[in-house]
Amino acid sequence: MTTSYSPVPDGRPDPGEVVWAWVAYEDDPSQGKDRPVLVVGRDGDRLLCLQLTSKDHDRDADEEARAGRFWMDVGSGDWDRRHRDSEIRLDRLLRLQEAEVRREGAAIDPEVFEAVLTGARAHHAL
Repeated sequence: MTTSYSPVPDGRPDPGEVVWAWVAYEDDPSQGKDRPVLVVGRDGDRLLCLQLTSKDHDRDADEEARAGRFWMDVGSGDWDRRHRDSEIRLDRLLRLQEAEVRREGAAIDPEVFEAVLTGARAHHAL
């Protein structure tokens, strides 16, 4: 497993890049949503990703934590056309095939990437 920051703007997803993928809903895996995900690493042929959202969970952080969902602010970037501030979900690690992701959105700041990894390691062995 590798989790080192290594974005290369070559069309292939690398740790540190935000790409887009269809992400199934937890409560109904037959449904989902196309959303940005941060590639945080690779495990064999799988990408390790965390989902982003423009929804602000700061207002309901206690409720989210009680439900087992943990979020972190990551700022804005080119992954969002309107450059809205984003949050990343730390507790839900997505394992995706490279063919399941598309469209590089942007590389996230290296310091933010390291902070995300630190937060995600409280929930996953990364």
